[in-house]
Amino acid sequence: MSETLSAKAVLLDMDGTLVDSSAVVERLWTEWGREHGLDPERVLSVIHGRQGQESMAILLPERPQELNVAENQAMLAREVQELDGVRAVPGAPALLGGLAGTRHALVTSATLALATARMTAGGVPMPPLVVSAEDVTRSKPDPEGFLAAAAALSAKPHDCVVFEDSQAGITAARAAGMRVVGVGEAASAFDPDHHVLDLNALSCTATSDGVLLTFH
Repeated sequence: MSETLSAKAVLLDMDGTLVDSSAVVERLWTEWGREHGLDPERVLSVIHGRQGQESMAILLPERPQELNVAENQAMLAREVQELDGVRAVPGAPALLGGLAGTRHALVTSATLALATARMTAGGVPMPPLVVSAEDVTRSKPDPEGFLAAAAALSAKPHDCVVFEDSQAGITAARAAGMRVVGVGEAASAFDPDHHVLDLNALSCTATSDGVLLTFH
Protein backbone atom coordinates (compact mmCIF):
# COMPACT_ATOMS: atom_id res chain seq x y z
CA MET A 1 0.00 0.00 0.00
CA SER A 2 1.47 3.36 -1.03
CA GLU A 3 1.86 6.35 1.26
CA THR A 4 2.00 10.02 0.23
CA LEU A 5 3.71 13.08 1.66
CA SER A 6 3.15 16.64 0.46
CA ALA A 7 5.71 19.43 0.62
CA LYS A 8 6.11 22.94 -0.68
CA ALA A 9 9.88 22.48 -0.98
CA VAL A 10 12.25 19.52 -1.05
CA LEU A 11 15.79 19.81 0.32
CA LEU A 12 18.34 17.14 -0.54
CA ASP A 13 21.68 16.15 0.90
CA MET A 14 24.23 14.85 -1.61
CA ASP A 15 26.73 12.25 -0.37
CA GLY A 16 24.95 9.04 0.56
CA THR A 17 21.59 10.50 -0.45
CA LEU A 18 21.91 11.31 -4.15
CA VAL A 19 25.39 10.02 -4.95
CA ASP A 20 27.37 7.16 -3.48
CA SER A 21 30.90 8.42 -2.97
CA SER A 22 31.67 6.11 -0.05
CA ALA A 23 34.56 4.33 -1.76
CA VAL A 24 36.48 7.59 -2.30
CA VAL A 25 35.53 9.16 1.03
CA GLU A 26 36.43 6.13 3.10
CA ARG A 27 39.73 5.61 1.30
CA LEU A 28 40.91 9.20 1.73
CA TRP A 29 39.74 9.56 5.31
CA THR A 30 41.22 6.20 6.31
CA GLU A 31 44.56 7.38 4.90
CA TRP A 32 44.23 10.66 6.82
CA GLY A 33 43.34 8.88 10.04
CA ARG A 34 46.31 6.53 9.85
CA GLU A 35 48.64 9.47 9.20
CA HIS A 36 47.45 10.91 12.51
CA GLY A 37 47.46 7.65 14.47
CA LEU A 38 43.67 7.40 14.61
CA ASP A 39 41.52 4.29 14.44
CA PRO A 40 39.90 4.22 10.97
CA GLU A 41 36.59 3.03 12.42
CA ARG A 42 36.53 6.03 14.76
CA VAL A 43 37.29 8.38 11.86
CA LEU A 44 34.56 6.94 9.64
CA SER A 45 32.02 7.14 12.49
CA VAL A 46 32.50 10.93 12.69
CA ILE A 47 32.97 12.28 9.18
CA HIS A 48 29.64 11.61 7.46
CA GLY A 49 27.48 14.68 6.94
CA ARG A 50 30.00 17.16 8.35
CA GLN A 51 32.44 19.58 6.76
CA GLY A 52 35.95 18.15 6.82
CA GLN A 53 37.49 20.70 9.15
CA GLU A 54 34.69 20.13 11.67
CA SER A 55 35.33 16.38 11.59
CA MET A 56 39.04 17.01 12.11
CA ALA A 57 38.28 19.26 15.08
CA ILE A 58 36.26 16.48 16.71
CA LEU A 59 38.90 13.85 16.03
CA LEU A 60 41.89 16.04 17.01
CA PRO A 61 40.41 18.47 19.56
CA GLU A 62 43.76 19.87 20.72
CA ARG A 63 44.90 20.85 17.22
CA PRO A 64 44.71 24.47 15.95
CA GLN A 65 41.71 25.00 13.71
CA GLU A 66 43.78 26.73 11.04
CA LEU A 67 45.64 23.45 10.52
CA ASN A 68 42.32 21.62 10.18
CA VAL A 69 41.20 24.13 7.57
CA ALA A 70 44.45 23.77 5.62
CA GLU A 71 44.34 19.97 5.66
CA ASN A 72 40.70 19.99 4.65
CA GLN A 73 41.51 22.17 1.65
CA ALA A 74 44.08 19.61 0.56
CA MET A 75 41.55 16.82 1.11
CA LEU A 76 38.94 18.66 -0.97
CA ALA A 77 41.39 19.15 -3.83
CA ARG A 78 41.94 15.39 -3.95
CA GLU A 79 38.22 14.63 -3.67
CA VAL A 80 37.36 16.85 -6.63
CA GLN A 81 39.84 14.92 -8.76
CA GLU A 82 39.29 11.39 -7.47
CA LEU A 83 35.88 10.39 -8.80
CA ASP A 84 36.40 6.70 -9.61
CA GLY A 85 33.53 4.75 -8.09
CA VAL A 86 31.25 7.75 -7.60
CA ARG A 87 27.80 6.78 -8.82
CA ALA A 88 24.17 7.77 -8.43
CA VAL A 89 22.12 6.34 -5.61
CA PRO A 90 19.47 4.22 -7.39
CA GLY A 91 16.50 6.40 -8.32
CA ALA A 92 18.31 9.73 -7.80
CA PRO A 93 18.35 10.89 -11.45
CA ALA A 94 14.64 10.10 -11.83
CA LEU A 95 13.77 11.89 -8.58
CA LEU A 96 15.65 15.03 -9.60
CA GLY A 97 14.03 14.87 -13.01
CA GLY A 98 10.63 14.71 -11.37
CA LEU A 99 11.46 17.71 -9.18
CA ALA A 100 12.30 19.91 -12.19
CA GLY A 101 10.24 23.08 -12.07
CA THR A 102 9.42 22.70 -8.36
CA ARG A 103 11.02 24.33 -5.34
CA HIS A 104 13.98 22.17 -4.39
CA ALA A 105 17.60 22.60 -3.36
CA LEU A 106 20.81 20.73 -2.69
CA VAL A 107 22.05 21.29 0.88
CA THR A 108 25.50 19.78 1.26
CA SER A 109 28.54 19.98 3.51
CA ALA A 110 30.67 19.69 0.36
CA THR A 111 32.03 22.71 -1.47
CA LEU A 112 30.29 23.79 -4.65
CA ALA A 113 33.21 22.49 -6.73
CA LEU A 114 33.06 19.07 -5.08
CA ALA A 115 29.27 18.91 -5.30
CA THR A 116 29.39 19.76 -9.00
CA ALA A 117 32.08 17.16 -9.65
CA ARG A 118 30.26 14.35 -7.84
CA MET A 119 26.79 15.14 -9.18
CA THR A 120 28.22 15.24 -12.70
CA ALA A 121 30.14 11.99 -12.19
CA GLY A 122 26.97 10.32 -10.92
CA GLY A 123 24.78 11.67 -13.72
CA VAL A 124 22.43 13.37 -11.25
CA PRO A 125 20.88 16.72 -12.31
CA MET A 126 22.00 19.65 -10.17
CA PRO A 127 19.13 21.54 -8.49
CA PRO A 128 18.84 25.23 -9.40
CA LEU A 129 19.62 26.20 -5.78
CA VAL A 130 22.68 24.87 -3.96
CA VAL A 131 23.59 25.65 -0.36
CA SER A 132 27.17 24.40 0.00
CA ALA A 133 29.99 24.66 2.53
CA GLU A 134 30.85 28.17 1.34
CA ASP A 135 27.35 29.44 2.15
CA VAL A 136 27.19 28.62 5.88
CA THR A 137 29.15 29.43 9.00
CA ARG A 138 28.12 26.26 10.85
CA SER A 139 28.19 22.72 9.49
CA LYS A 140 25.57 20.03 9.99
CA PRO A 141 24.32 18.99 12.58
CA ASP A 142 23.59 22.71 12.84
CA PRO A 143 20.38 23.56 10.90
CA GLU A 144 21.80 26.70 9.25
CA GLY A 145 22.07 25.23 5.76
CA PHE A 146 18.53 23.85 5.70
CA LEU A 147 17.06 27.06 7.08
CA ALA A 148 18.96 29.12 4.50
CA ALA A 149 17.64 26.93 1.68
CA ALA A 150 14.05 27.18 2.95
CA ALA A 151 14.31 30.96 3.18
CA ALA A 152 15.74 31.20 -0.34
CA LEU A 153 12.83 29.09 -1.61
CA SER A 154 10.27 31.16 0.35
CA ALA A 155 9.12 28.05 2.20
CA LYS A 156 8.45 27.68 5.91
CA PRO A 157 10.44 24.94 7.66
CA HIS A 158 7.38 22.80 8.43
CA ASP A 159 6.47 22.86 4.71
CA CYS A 160 9.84 21.35 3.73
CA VAL A 161 10.83 17.70 3.38
CA VAL A 162 14.51 16.82 3.70
CA PHE A 163 16.24 13.78 2.19
CA GLU A 164 19.25 12.73 4.29
CA ASP A 165 21.36 9.69 5.07
CA SER A 166 23.61 10.67 7.99
CA GLN A 167 23.01 11.23 11.68
CA ALA A 168 24.43 14.76 11.45
CA GLY A 169 22.13 15.60 8.54
CA ILE A 170 19.00 14.13 10.08
CA THR A 171 19.76 15.94 13.34
CA ALA A 172 20.17 19.20 11.40
CA ALA A 173 16.88 18.75 9.55
CA ARG A 174 15.01 18.00 12.77
CA ALA A 175 16.58 21.03 14.45
CA ALA A 176 15.30 23.11 11.53
CA GLY A 177 11.77 21.87 12.19
CA MET A 178 11.54 19.90 8.95
CA ARG A 179 10.28 16.43 8.11
CA VAL A 180 12.95 13.93 7.14
CA VAL A 181 13.13 11.02 4.73
CA GLY A 182 16.08 8.82 5.68
CA VAL A 183 17.86 7.25 2.71
CA GLY A 184 19.88 4.04 2.95
CA GLU A 185 20.01 1.19 5.40
CA ALA A 186 21.97 3.06 8.09
CA ALA A 187 19.58 6.03 8.15
CA SER A 188 16.84 4.02 9.84
CA ALA A 189 18.84 4.08 13.09
CA PHE A 190 18.55 7.88 13.29
CA ASP A 191 14.75 7.97 13.59
CA PRO A 192 13.70 9.75 10.37
CA ASP A 193 10.00 10.37 9.78
CA HIS A 194 10.10 8.12 6.73
CA HIS A 195 12.72 5.67 5.51
CA VAL A 196 13.68 4.23 2.11
CA LEU A 197 16.54 1.93 1.17
CA ASP A 198 17.07 3.89 -2.04
CA LEU A 199 15.24 6.47 -4.14
CA ASN A 200 13.58 3.90 -6.38
CA ALA A 201 11.16 3.44 -3.48
CA LEU A 202 9.34 6.69 -4.22
CA SER A 203 8.16 8.97 -6.98
CA CYS A 204 7.18 12.63 -7.07
CA THR A 205 4.48 14.65 -8.77
CA ALA A 206 4.42 18.43 -9.08
CA THR A 207 1.32 20.07 -7.60
CA SER A 208 -0.02 23.61 -7.80
CA ASP A 209 1.98 24.71 -4.78
CA GLY A 210 4.63 22.06 -4.28
CA VAL A 211 5.37 18.36 -4.58
CA LEU A 212 3.54 15.15 -3.75
CA LEU A 213 5.92 12.34 -2.77
CA THR A 214 4.58 8.80 -3.10
CA PHE A 215 6.27 5.90 -1.29
CA HIS A 216 5.78 2.54 -2.99
